Amino acid sequence: MRLMAIRAGASALALLAVPAQADDLRDAVAADMPGLIALYEDLHANPELSFQEVETARKLAARVRALGFAVTEGVGKTGVVAVLKNGEGPVVMLRADMDGLPVIEQTGLPYASKKRAIAQNGTETGVMHACGHDTHMTAWIGTAQQLVARKDQWSGTLVMILQPAEEIGEGAKAMLDDGLFTRFPKPDYVLAFHDAAQFPAGHIGYSKGFALANVDSVDIVVPGVGGHGAYPHTTKDPIVIAASIVTRLQTLVSRELNPTDAAVVTVGSFQAGAKHNIIPDEARLQLTVRSYEDKTRQHLLEGIARIARAEAMAAGMPEDKLPKVTVQDPYTPATYNTPEFTEQVMAGLRTRFEGRVFETPAVMGGEDFSRYYRADRDKVESLIFWVGGVPQDQWEKAQKGELQLPSLHSPFWAPDAPVVIATATEALTAATLDLMKKR
Repeated sequence: MRLMAIRAGASALALLAVPAQADDLRDAVAADMPGLIALYEDLHANPELSFQEVETARKLAARVRALGFAVTEGVGKTGVVAVLKNGEGPVVMLRADMDGLPVIEQTGLPYASKKRAIAQNGTETGVMHACGHDTHMTAWIGTAQQLVARKDQWSGTLVMILQPAEEIGEGAKAMLDDGLFTRFPKPDYVLAFHDAAQFPAGHIGYSKGFALANVDSVDIVVPGVGGHGAYPHTTKDPIVIAASIVTRLQTLVSRELNPTDAAVVTVGSFQAGAKHNIIPDEARLQLTVRSYEDKTRQHLLEGIARIARAEAMAAGMPEDKLPKVTVQDPYTPATYNTPEFTEQVMAGLRTRFEGRVFETPAVMGGEDFSRYYRADRDKVESLIFWVGGVPQDQWEKAQKGELQLPSLHSPFWAPDAPVVIATATEALTAATLDLMKKR
């Protein structure tokens, strides 16, 4: 056993005990890092919004094509599928997501994004990789390079995909609808990682079973009878009705679900009226609804519709003017890490990354990575894990209460990219080699 520090620029991991078997792969990844960081900085400076990832897909497709993969572009609009067959064995799919967010970057990095684009709602916006998808893509390339260099160590079929539109929850469905599991080899195992703004750089977190939530967006239009604010008795105030709906919605989680069933119902927007003394004729609510179990999701959605209708009826609204509840489709289904597969992968990573791998509770964020497992639950084993990205100095200050860490999607989120990329590349490569080991 020897001591080794991963250093890149001003960032560094603390000295780590490195098992002897990790040396060859870790050293090879370290040798690739200058080129990978150059790629990362280019991707970070040139983000593209969901389903607009044309240049991102083109440049990365060219790289894996040069490595010997059979590459198909334009899968699910802008997705990329790269296939490398290397004898008999399992089919392993590695996924990275490509899209940036409509966020104006404020990190101050020398390679910060200055890009602007037209968002889905038609407005012009800044664009930033505020969720770290640039680290995902760079580690994806790093992993491809390592696996090609080690073709003598594995046997099977490697399917590497670049997925569009994760941020709007539609990219995985688009690729599946475009024949991902029929036009290309269907995977036995699906792997991915996500950078994490809540863990120190280079640490690996995972959840067995549910890892991320069902995500539903719900719109409620609450009709009323408008009028003068001085004469409320001549109106049916939609603001009061909507406020009652907001209050009653809280009982869905607190009084209707088993306390062991995790769920969230959040009203993120309440819009009504335009002037002090006018009671409007309509109010609008926007909700995010989170759950793990499908039956819990169904109960929440049915409960929202029931409460909206009942509160309006209690206010005396007629049948033809009851609230309209719309659940946006498609939704993002809950991400499930198949437990035995998860433990198998993490057992290997715990040995390789001694002291840096830990189990963590599931979160209420969403990820459409879930769809690959759900597309064939009987055949596909699935795992997405976290790779911490908080720079060590910031982590230490945060633990002392001296610093508030930015979250994913923050304009200030700047992960320790060299450590994230090196850790994720090594982890994905090692896990894939173990799954496809020549027997």
